[in-house]
This record gives sequence, structure tokens and C-alpha cells, in this order.
Amino acid sequence: MPLAICTALRFRAALFLLITVPALLTAGCGSSSRGAVDTTSEDAPTDTAQIAVDGHARMIAELASIRDESRRTDPYYETATLDELLEFQKRLPPNLRGSEALRFQARLGETYLRLGQNEKAVKHAEAALQIARTGAPPSVYRMVLFKTAVAWLRLGETANCVHCSNGESCLLPIRGGGIHSAQEGSRKAREYLLQYLKEVPGDPGACWLLNIASMTLGEYPNGVPEQYRVPETAFADASGFPRFPNVAAATGLDTMNGAGGVVTEDFNGDGLIDVLTSAWEPDGQIRFFENTGTGRFEDCTEQSGLTGIIAAFNLVPADFDNDGDIDVFATRGAWKPVVGLHPNSLLENLGGGRFRDVTFDRGLGDDRFPSAGAAWADFDNDGDVDLYVVNEGDAPAQLYRNDGKAGFTNVADAAGVENRRYGKCAVWGDWNNDRYPDLYVSNQDEPNRLYSNNQDGTFTDVAVELNVTRPLMSFPAWFCDVNNDGVLDLFAAAYDFGVKHVAADAFGLPGEDETSCLYIGDGHGGFVESSATYGLDGTMQPMGANIGDLDNDGFPDFYLGTGYPEYEGLMPNLMFHNVGGSRFENVTYSGGFGHLQKGHGIAFADLDNDGDQDIFAQLGGAFPGDTFANAVFENPGFGNHWLRIKLVGDRSNRAGIGARIRVDIVEDGQQRSIYNWVGSVGNIGAGSLQPMIGLGRAERIAALEIFWPTTGETQRFESVPFDTWLEIREGNPGLWQLELKHAPFATAE
Repeated sequence: MPLAICTALRFRAALFLLITVPALLTAGCGSSSRGAVDTTSEDAPTDTAQIAVDGHARMIAELASIRDESRRTDPYYETATLDELLEFQKRLPPNLRGSEALRFQARLGETYLRLGQNEKAVKHAEAALQIARTGAPPSVYRMVLFKTAVAWLRLGETANCVHCSNGESCLLPIRGGGIHSAQEGSRKAREYLLQYLKEVPGDPGACWLLNIASMTLGEYPNGVPEQYRVPETAFADASGFPRFPNVAAATGLDTMNGAGGVVTEDFNGDGLIDVLTSAWEPDGQIRFFENTGTGRFEDCTEQSGLTGIIAAFNLVPADFDNDGDIDVFATRGAWKPVVGLHPNSLLENLGGGRFRDVTFDRGLGDDRFPSAGAAWADFDNDGDVDLYVVNEGDAPAQLYRNDGKAGFTNVADAAGVENRRYGKCAVWGDWNNDRYPDLYVSNQDEPNRLYSNNQDGTFTDVAVELNVTRPLMSFPAWFCDVNNDGVLDLFAAAYDFGVKHVAADAFGLPGEDETSCLYIGDGHGGFVESSATYGLDGTMQPMGANIGDLDNDGFPDFYLGTGYPEYEGLMPNLMFHNVGGSRFENVTYSGGFGHLQKGHGIAFADLDNDGDQDIFAQLGGAFPGDTFANAVFENPGFGNHWLRIKLVGDRSNRAGIGARIRVDIVEDGQQRSIYNWVGSVGNIGAGSLQPMIGLGRAERIAALEIFWPTTGETQRFESVPFDTWLEIREGNPGLWQLELKHAPFATAE
């Protein structure tokens, strides 16, 4: 970061502290009746409270400075470029022609499009196209023609889906309420795409967009020339899988935002799952939505103390201070290698759904690199969770050891886990069952790493030895037990992005993109790459991802939020249903999950407390003009049994991160085991640290076991009820059945 900018940040932070200290509210949302802590109380230690408030205020001041500076420096959100172009326009001769005029009109149109001023964007795109038709080289003309089609397509999306969103908007295949009523944008896009395909008849990406545009007009399939038509079978998948309706508008969670993360968790201790979201825009507010128990969520951001905590990309939950309230770590600066040197945030939950930024107070504010991924685990088994932050470029990763008292110390260098590759995701999992969590790091353009925990504070990269380095263009990853054999498996998703890859997949053409890898644990300390065997060798291109259990059958399913920054990157988010641990079937279209907008934060959560997991998808892209409303897909129910389990650690960390749950059930007269490891396993999104475990058609639970890796001890319970919420305390032989309040989703007006 340039010296002048650093100086400005320090000056503005100091000035902010002199003129204001944010009030921490105690009434309304997250009220003290649910355990809120009043840090302004006369009984609070004055010096400690003042330090904490100052740290919170300092973060708000620094983020405000970054927001202001981004107008000039942020490659995605800079608006100074538009000012410069408009100033340049004043000096242009009125009869300017040729390549200079073409470049200017194209650049101005692209800038307006990125900023969301679509009418002006298409005006200048049309002007550029008119110039290109009369003398530009053929390759330039084709490029301008394609860009003009995309600009019109986005104008149609904005007019119909963004401003007039309903539960069917942008769901592929588009039909019913998803068909555009204002059709000019899609009609112009269709016209130009047909012209482009006459020039480049074999372009699969243009064919794909032509089919999308025709769908929005209600003219697919017959309105698409046969040689360009995506077969209808491409939009058909597993028959009989029920549809999950998008009920976001009825819940109040359909807020507009760009790329960002989500955590679904009971933040205020009332037994209902709340929602915390982020947005990476320079002014994108982290928002707290409290579950009211009436089917709706109330925006309690101001009351939560989060106002001014902005521009976060990813959110990762944990109870870092072992006080029983779930805290959150937020990353910043992803995809911005030059200007993304921003502080991350550690948000301490004060109780009652109120938060305070304690980044500087806990020693996490000095390391500033473009950060996309982070993960919590108790790597040294000392009873508190530690934090790993993976950074982009050749910046070193951080492994923050939690001292259990005042703060964190970065030990990444000594531990041998600095990575120094373009890291996008990090996940913990004890792949060799030695009680000490190991670390998988997903990188782009370089091999992934599997850091094996040596149990002495150091790690050894065994990825090459175990052949788990691919894919080389990697993004989301997670550990989970795909086949319920008690051995962790590993998934790493490929991110070789481009709409042409999606189109090739739809047309049944050979793929040029790298495929994702599913490494099945062999039970002997190794992995077998099994993506083709499990039906996962198709095109994916995910950014956000998470796992859950759609039908409560005890086998983990997963949802991928797909896309890339450019506007032509219209591709469905993807849902995969686990069939008995032997394969995955794509239920994207039958289940209604194929949203076309950019997918980032994904979470599986029982938002209405009815015993099955719904899906929250934080939608929206990289540019200011690519915002979209979040989606909430309501689970229609499958009639299977389940358990929700709240672990309370004693010698282990309080939330039980890293603990293994085993449920032995009797189903159809046969006994089988279901495994779950407690922790945040997705990327850019996280479900609750109180796992919900599907039990299929269980007749009874034969046994429930909790393995605590910190101590190596196992608790065993028999005669366990199902379809309920249980609390299990480490070392205590009792089971506590907690009250589960049903909170059915509201009906849309």
C-alpha cells in the first residue's frame, strides 16, 4: 500500500476516534432479555471496555477510508474511470471516427454496464457497434457485436429479474413467472446473438446465451434455430425429486447485494436459526437478520452493533472465546492483488445477537493481504480453536494460535503452513484419525496442499504423496464422509471458468475444462480419486459451496454457487443429491435450484425449525451493476427422521469443533451408522455448528456416540429419541432435550 494511503488511513482513524464512539444498543432486536451484554454498564471494567470500543471504532474508521479510496483504486468498483471518460469526451472532436472513437464508445459502454447504468451502456455499445460495422477488423467487429448482445441481455435481466424478482426469476429452465414481461432487452440480445452466430457459427457460449434469451421470451425451444438449440434433455435431471420453492421474498431475506458470504446460526440463543450476510462492495454492510419465529426475519443490523463493518467477502463461524456464543471471522480483499491489502475482522458475539469488532484487540489487525478463505480448528488440542487464513498471490498464509486468554499469535512460519500460493479455500479434517486436525488448502494455478499435523505444532505437506493436488484451478473444497464408512473423504472443485464450458456440457461436446476431484478415503491412510464413479466429472465452476442433507437420509448432499465476474457468465447453480453413498445425481432442475445469477455464500439450515434443511443462497456478482436478491429454497420435507445436536465442550472447545458424531440406527431391520464431523465445511458460506443429522427411515437409534479429539474420550448414549434437539455436555452422562419452536415460513403477499 502506498505510503500516502497508509498515512491517510492512520489520520482518518485517529480523527474518527476523536469525534465519535459508536453506541452499543441494548433494546429492540437481540434485546437483553435474551442474554445481551451491556458493555456500557457502570459495572464493566472501564479500561478494558474502552480499549474494546476503540478497537471497534478504529476498524469502522479504516473501512470508511478504504471505501472512500476505492472510488479511485478498486478495479471492480472504481467510479473515477467514468469521470475521466466523461471529461475526455468533452475534448473529443464532434466528428471523431475510426478506431479511437470505437475504443472510446466501447470503453464508456463497458464502464456504464459495470456500474449498472444499463440504458447508457446499451446506447454506447450501439454507437461502438455502428462504428465497428464500417471498417473495423472482423475480429473487433465480432467482439463488439457480442459485447452489445450481452449489454442488452443484462438490461433485460435488470428490468425483469432484479427490479421485479419473484420466486421463479432466473431459475433455469426459465418458464412461468420467470418469463420477461419487459422484453426489449432479450429481443435485442437475441437479434445480435443470431448475427454473431452467422459470423462465428461454432461458438458454444453464444449459442448458450441465445437459448437463455429465448427462454426469457417464452420462445424456447421452438424459437431457437435447430443448429443452435440446446436440447431439452440438458435441462432434465432426476425424475421424482421434489421442487424447493424460492420463498426469500416472504421471509424478508431477499436483500440486494453483490458477492459475499453467509452464516446461518442461532446467534442470540433463542433456539431459532438467524442469518448473517456480507457483501464485498466497498460499502457492503455486514447484515444481521434475526429469526422472529413467525416465518420472517428482521433486519437487526443497527441493533447488533455491526453498522460500519463493511466490505467482507467470506464469513466463518466459531466460538473462539469459549463463552457459548458463536463469533464470526470475516475476510477481505479477495481478487484484488494490488489494492486488497485490507484488515480482516474478528467479530465477537457479546450475547443476544450483538457484536463487536475485536480484530485489533486480539492481535489480528497487522497482517493485511487479499484474503478469501479461512477455517477454525483446535490444531494443538489445547481446548480452544485456532484460525487459519489463506491469502492470494505469493502472500503468506497465517496460522493464528489461540492463547485462550487475550489473543492470537501467528505461528504459520514455524508450523510450515505459509502456503505462498494463490489460496482460495482452507478446510480442516482429521484424515488419518490421529485426533489432530489436518489442513487442506485449495490453490489456483498451482497444486493444492494437504498439511498433515505432526502433533508438535508443525505440519508436513503430503499432497503429492497422497495424490490429492488437483485440480490445479481449484476453489471450494471440503472434508466429509460421502459414503458413511467412518473415514473422511475430500472434495476439491475445479474453477476453470467460462460460459463456453457450460455450453459444451449442455451440447454434449467434449469438455476442455478441468474437472473437480472427489477423493474417497480408503481407510488405510490413502485416497482414491472417484469423481467419474460418483457422477461428478461434469462442468461445475463453483465459487460458493456447502454440504447438507436435503432428504434426511443420512448421506451428505451439496450445492454449488457458480459463475465468474463477467456478465456473460450466466450459468445455473448446481445441486447434487447423494444416492446411498454410491453416487451423486444432479437434481438442479427438478429441485428448482438452477439459479442463473452469481452464486457465493451457500448454507444449509433448518430456518423454519420443521426438521429439514432449507438452503440459503447469497447471490450477486463482482460489479456494482451485478447485484441480485438472495434466494431461500424451502424444503418440502421427505418424511425421514433427524436429530439436531448441540455439543458443549468442557476440556474441548465449547462448540465441539472437530468432534465426531456417530449415530447407529436400525432401518428396515438392519443396522447402519451415520457419521458427522462438527465444523464449518463449506466455502463463502457456513451452516450452524449445531449439526442436523438425517436418520432416514430409522425405526430406532441403537446408539449415539460423541468422540472428543482433545481428550480422546467417547461418550455413548442409548435409548435416544429422534426428531428432536439434544444438548450433550462433554463428560456428562445426561442428555438434555431442548425445546424446538416451530417457525413456519410466512406466505408471500
